[in-house]
Amino acid sequence: MEKKQFKAESKRLLDLMINSIYTHKEIFLRELISNASDAIDKLAYQALTDENVGLSRSDFVIRLAVDKDARTLTVSDNGIGMSREEMEENLGTIAHSGSLQFKTEMEKKDDIDIIGQFGVGFYSAFMVAEKVTVVSKKYGADEAWQWESTGADGYSLSPCEKENAGTVITLYLKQDTDDERYSDYLSDYRLRSLVKKYSDYIRYPIKMEVEEQRPVEEPETDEAEDKEPKYETVVEDQTFNSMVPLWQKNKKDVTEEEYQSFYREKFFDYEKPAGVIHVSVEGAVTYKALLYIPAKAPYDFYTKDFKHGLQLYSSGVLIMENCADLLPEHFRFVRGVVDTQDLSLNISRELLQHTRELKTIAANLEKKIKAELLRLLENEREKYEKFYAAFGRQLKYGLVSDYGMHKELLQDLVEFRSDKEGKLVTLKEYCAAMPESQKHIYFATGSSAEQLSKLPQTGMLRERGFDVLLLTEQVDEFIPQTLRTYESHEFRNILTDDLDLATEEEKKAAEEKSEEFKACLDFLKDTLGDKVAQVRVSSDLGSHPVTMVPDGGMSFEMEKYFRTLDPNSDYRCGRILEVNPEHPALQALRASIGADTEKAQKYAQLLYCQGLLMANLPLEDPTAYTDLVCEMMR
Repeated sequence: MEKKQFKAESKRLLDLMINSIYTHKEIFLRELISNASDAIDKLAYQALTDENVGLSRSDFVIRLAVDKDARTLTVSDNGIGMSREEMEENLGTIAHSGSLQFKTEMEKKDDIDIIGQFGVGFYSAFMVAEKVTVVSKKYGADEAWQWESTGADGYSLSPCEKENAGTVITLYLKQDTDDERYSDYLSDYRLRSLVKKYSDYIRYPIKMEVEEQRPVEEPETDEAEDKEPKYETVVEDQTFNSMVPLWQKNKKDVTEEEYQSFYREKFFDYEKPAGVIHVSVEGAVTYKALLYIPAKAPYDFYTKDFKHGLQLYSSGVLIMENCADLLPEHFRFVRGVVDTQDLSLNISRELLQHTRELKTIAANLEKKIKAELLRLLENEREKYEKFYAAFGRQLKYGLVSDYGMHKELLQDLVEFRSDKEGKLVTLKEYCAAMPESQKHIYFATGSSAEQLSKLPQTGMLRERGFDVLLLTEQVDEFIPQTLRTYESHEFRNILTDDLDLATEEEKKAAEEKSEEFKACLDFLKDTLGDKVAQVRVSSDLGSHPVTMVPDGGMSFEMEKYFRTLDPNSDYRCGRILEVNPEHPALQALRASIGADTEKAQKYAQLLYCQGLLMANLPLEDPTAYTDLVCEMMR
């Protein structure tokens, strides 16, 4: 037996890796299985040109075995194995990678794919094991070698006996502590779940002999019904991994049921997804992806606890459970997997370097997702509406975020309530239905579509055959400001903007009417004082006497929003009282100004309160208002 010491830098790296780099100890099994898959790949490649190998693809296998009494877990393969020199080079020098060297040698050939490229994955075994032994025999060699280590103190190499080529790694697990139950890695259930999670798509079978309880078959007798069933323990050789990932298949070869089954099993959602995106891309960046657009939102979707991102695989090995960099925030609801060989990974295989390839994949997937959503919108509207009820708000937030950077991508996917249609419509549908005489996109913001539909401005536009978009979500407030125009049509807020409906003659007549009504406007402003910033004539009120509109561009809905954030806030929009001089109520006010000033002041208070109610704003003193109404009715 020959004792060896790790180099000083290797000792430091091993200690750093065990204590810092790997955040989940359970990934040690993924690393060992990946290394085993690499070794089999090498021998399978050699078998293509060497008939003496004597193994076909179906003969290759990775095996797991446990000995609960000895507290050992064994991972073995019948791959190419290692010679003494290779063991010392690959296992004696941390961060040296035999797989990387082999891949470099084979880089001009396109029929070989090696997963492991790092050399430190093997050492993750020391996160759970106090001692590790490796017995390996190189294909074509006459002798086998055993490597043994208890960690950073060093390792030993000695000759041993092994009949066939391959590698056997035995982990002597650490004792359980208050924080860690290393004994769990002796459970076939736990090992099966780890294989399913991280290594389900390794191309070779990962097998283990498992004890199962089965009922004993007994001859039928009259007393058989009264007997307790007997069970016996049998040992079955079970395969833990499925080996062929669904996304690696051709789209035409996958059935609808297979897509649905994969979604249920992988993402634990038993409602059919709204859409499926299956892509295979070859070129500057080669990858395969299988994405799902859910039909409903998870319970925690709109909370900070929701983890978004796609599962990232490298040649069938799970690298990251939630790779957020593959999805933009506005499409964070998408679930799925991406499998590529083109990413540079750091030594832990858990964190990605922000490579050009990753950004390219993310950009391509963003386009694919939008295309699928548009397909649903245009061809399966009912399904899209169900999706939109769950995630429409997310699309809207994406549209206004980052200073509107994504508005071109998302503007055709958002919907708003149409006053005219009584249902959700897209901006494209709204513009397509506009009369030739309509120049602008009209909208109103508020908490209730029903209340917005009853606004005098909405009614007046409705009479002209113009539609109004009724925006009732807080984020809706910012969308017109972000878009500004759509298909060359400006957005106009019917409560604050000039509706641009009057002809030049009508505008001139309105100015004359305003001048004629000036004394009445001044009286209203003097009577109401600081309650209103301005009183002005409006020709957009139809049959209504007054309305209240905000001053300064900020809406009343924003005022309410800020007050929900801080009930003690003194934030308040300015109020502008707009009046309809043709209405009998205003004519009565005008007539009473000179005849009965006190009565005129009471009329002014009533009109002010009506304006607040029309704008769905709270009355400052509801009791005083009702008393005033009763008084005026006497």
